[in-house]
Amino acid sequence: MKTFSIALFAVIAVSLNVKAEDLLIKVANPVSTKHAANYFAAEGLKSEALTENWIRVQGNATLEKFQNFLESDSIVHVQKNYKIQLRQNPSLQKALSAYLAKHPEQAVRPFAPAQDNPAIPNAPSNSSGADPLFSKQWGMKDIGVENAWRVNPGNNKVIVAVIDTGVDYTHEDLLPNLWRNEKEIPNNNIDDDKNGYVDDIIGWDFLAKDNKPYDLAATSLGDLLNGGNPGHGTHCAGNVAARGQNAKGISGVAPNAQIMSLRFIGNEGGTTADAVLAIKYAVDNGAKVLSNSWGSEGEDPDDATNNQALKDSIQYAADHDVLFVAAAGNGHQGKGYDNDNDSKPAYPASYAHDNIISVAALDVNNNFGSFSNWGRKSVDLGAPGVKVFSTTVTNKYSDTVIPLLGANWDGTSMACPHVAGAAALYWSAHPEKTHAQVKEAILNSATRIAAAEGKLVTNGKLNVDALMKQ
Repeated sequence: MKTFSIALFAVIAVSLNVKAEDLLIKVANPVSTKHAANYFAAEGLKSEALTENWIRVQGNATLEKFQNFLESDSIVHVQKNYKIQLRQNPSLQKALSAYLAKHPEQAVRPFAPAQDNPAIPNAPSNSSGADPLFSKQWGMKDIGVENAWRVNPGNNKVIVAVIDTGVDYTHEDLLPNLWRNEKEIPNNNIDDDKNGYVDDIIGWDFLAKDNKPYDLAATSLGDLLNGGNPGHGTHCAGNVAARGQNAKGISGVAPNAQIMSLRFIGNEGGTTADAVLAIKYAVDNGAKVLSNSWGSEGEDPDDATNNQALKDSIQYAADHDVLFVAAAGNGHQGKGYDNDNDSKPAYPASYAHDNIISVAALDVNNNFGSFSNWGRKSVDLGAPGVKVFSTTVTNKYSDTVIPLLGANWDGTSMACPHVAGAAALYWSAHPEKTHAQVKEAILNSATRIAAAEGKLVTNGKLNVDALMKQ
């Protein structure tokens, strides 16, 4: 054990030199994270237990403050609390840059009111009728959802956690399908179900640390250009499970699934610690599918191989029979980065966990979006991800982010929730299946397309019609 301790001491020294103020520490059993957190707090550090094994430690961390734990072999791994970003919309960024170069005065002019954390509405009464904007959803038609719904509309409600920038939980087409925590009494300021979260009625905001995971969108073009949130999570949620046949708006792939709203990303991105908390919350509270349109594309060379905390969280989902659907990435975002995930991985989509489904973005002509990552060994299949029509914040619907600019809702971010919805729909019809069997069914039912030959594991695209006939 002495050799191990010396090696770990060196790892900690490197971690502290790189970023001493925010670390994630994995402790060995049977040492409790609560005990470890108390120890670090006594050393003048801010600490937070994330899981049974992982602690976040913030402050002036020095080697001396780890000494006792090193000598007892209680620390297994130390890493930075890596930053995590949205899968940025390449269409939006290019259009914004060009427009603001010509009209710099427009950068600070507000185009939308900022309204954070509105009250969470009660579940609405049921309504029925054709969805009037369904004809705008080319992607839904392309993957055969109408025939799939005739086989089974997914009335056995599967919970899908949209782990993202939050959800506009007041939206007319998302409100009926919000997951509701029936073990929690609303607004009594008590953690009724004793899960560690007070009044978590529809999910949790791990960024703001409150029970209202609202999708707060940027209010100016300048904010959007600098990485501001365009309403990303709300658009993704609509693709998963906008309510179908309710005479409103559109329909998601799983029109009767439940949307668990989890926010951990804002205008400055998010952190691994909050991603870990969000994943654990989703799994512990009954989600079967996790929709993840975020990650890293080489911004930090270390965050791939060394982000053990994120790897462990995805494995925790696998151990609890939960699927982790991930956007393959928009390759042109990184400096000198190409689109092949096999040689230049994008995480978490490129991790080797068997519960991950990695998704590329396709257009209406069965071609990859020019931005979309692919990988013969590491990206499983394609799904609609170019000019995707879905729900947007403030009770709206669109396939363009900013109509003035003609910037479309493009990205593997848009493709990922189509597959998450497909998984929920299939699992609803086959609740006896394991996550491995659901993944196998999705991949085996993919339709081969020329553009994907030799570039995707399945050589093809999502086919929900074929999936539901298996």
